Amino acid sequence: MRAIRVVIADDDVLLREGLASLLERNGFEVVAQAGDAPELLDLVHRLEPELVIVDIRMPPDHSTEGLEAAHLIRADHPDVAIMVLSAHAEVEHAMQLLASGSGIGYLLKSRVTDVAEFVDTLQRVARGASVVDPALVQELVGARRRHDPLSVLTDREREVLALVAEGRSNAGVARRLWVTKGTVEKHVRSILTKLDLPETDEDHRRVLAVLTFLEQQR
Repeated sequence: MRAIRVVIADDDVLLREGLASLLERNGFEVVAQAGDAPELLDLVHRLEPELVIVDIRMPPDHSTEGLEAAHLIRADHPDVAIMVLSAHAEVEHAMQLLASGSGIGYLLKSRVTDVAEFVDTLQRVARGASVVDPALVQELVGARRRHDPLSVLTDREREVLALVAEGRSNAGVARRLWVTKGTVEKHVRSILTKLDLPETDEDHRRVLAVLTFLEQQR
């Protein structure tokens, strides 16, 4: 299998080098590294990687430079998958990224403890999956808004949607709930129908369902 070409952007050189080494040992091709957003944008334009791994906060202000770069990459290079690694659970940023389409991931650095699982997540994002750190979902639990579009879902459908929001595939949800993949697929179809998310060529229905779930947990 051909190695996935990756560009890593983080101002922490030790973390960056360590991540590059880890990825190379697990079959990725790290084609370049960047220490700030302008350098990242230049590298993506010149090298056209398949996956970008970027920190949200980078020089000069350490605010949202990485996030802004991610949005520019998505606009100019829509086929490039993006994995954001952040030290903070920033809900609005995660939702903005998810809304931009497929091939998007948002993980908290402190939660990356299993190398095999991390590598698998990167591979899935590079193939077009959208992944949200479970901690983000948990932190969003709170008072529901008066109008709750999720009220039309059964308890089991809510459970399925919560697991989908954690970035699990239908097969992954099935393993977690001890049901068949076909049963999960039926639940997902029902969820999308009840949330009034008609199938089109442009809308990412699964992502929109996750966004609806996350929005109602705020």
